[in-house]
Formats: sequence, C-alpha cells, structure tokens
Amino acid sequence: MDVKIGRFFDSVGSFFGGGDNIPWCDRDIIAGCENEVSEAGNAENKNDSLMRLSWALVHSRQPEDVNRGIAMLEASLDRSTSPLQTREKLYLLAVGYYRNGDYTRSRQLVERCLEFAPDWRQALTLKKAVEDKIAKDGVIGIGIAATAAGLLVGGIAAVVASARKR
Repeated sequence: MDVKIGRFFDSVGSFFGGGDNIPWCDRDIIAGCENEVSEAGNAENKNDSLMRLSWALVHSRQPEDVNRGIAMLEASLDRSTSPLQTREKLYLLAVGYYRNGDYTRSRQLVERCLEFAPDWRQALTLKKAVEDKIAKDGVIGIGIAATAAGLLVGGIAAVVASARKR
C-alpha cells in the first residue's frame, strides 16, 4: 500500500513539475561553441561547429539563447545537404519550440523528424514529452475553466440569495 501511495505522489509531482529527459546546456558550453565557430577554418568545420552551437542554444535555460538557436536552425534548414542533416535540424527546432512552450509547433516538427527515422529514440522521447505537456496544459485549462464557472455560479447564487432577503 505504501508503495502505491508513493507512486501516486511521484506521478503527481512529475505532472506538476513538468520533468522531462531533455538535457539542459549552460552558458559556458555555449561560449565554448561560439569560440569554436569563430576559430573554424574551412566551411565543413564551420558547419559542424554551427550545428553544435545550435544544439547548445536550443538546450539553454535562457529564452534568448533558445530563440537565437531557432533562428539559426530555420535559416540553415534549406541548406541541409543530406536527409540526416535535415532530420537533425528538425529535431533541434522541435527542442527549441518545446523549450519556448510552443508545443504544437514542436509536435509538428518532431513528427516530420520521425518520417526520416520512425524508431529514433530521441525524437520519440521528445514526442512523448510534448504530448505530456499538451495533455497537462489541457487538464489545467479545464480546471481553470471549471473554477471560473464555479465562482460565477457562486456569485450568482449569492446575488440571488441577497435579493431574496430584501
């Protein structure tokens, strides 16, 4: 019985905590990637460095970094040279939109990504995290709407009750 109660509280905590398995990146790593881009010699090395920088930016805790990563990836998506590179950029864009809270756009991108590799675990994990967030937001929205309706009905009832007393 104690185990079941513990699992219940863990699931409630993760529901409201919004935990996911997507890594975070800090400013030091981003700075290192920026240095790597500036020091890259040829075009191929620079492209690899830009991909690492894009990865670091969309995994940042800072919204401005995430937005910068999204902008870089969107600008470079048309210049992808292989399906693998397109898949990687779509995935990173999906992570960026997930971090920004645009779960609908993130889901669209991760589904496009899964068209390239239907069994790619990273993309499947992101898709589950996105769907969990969408479901959580829906439940919270329903709760807010129910609370608002309850307050409205309670207010009307109070007005009617006070009118009857007069």
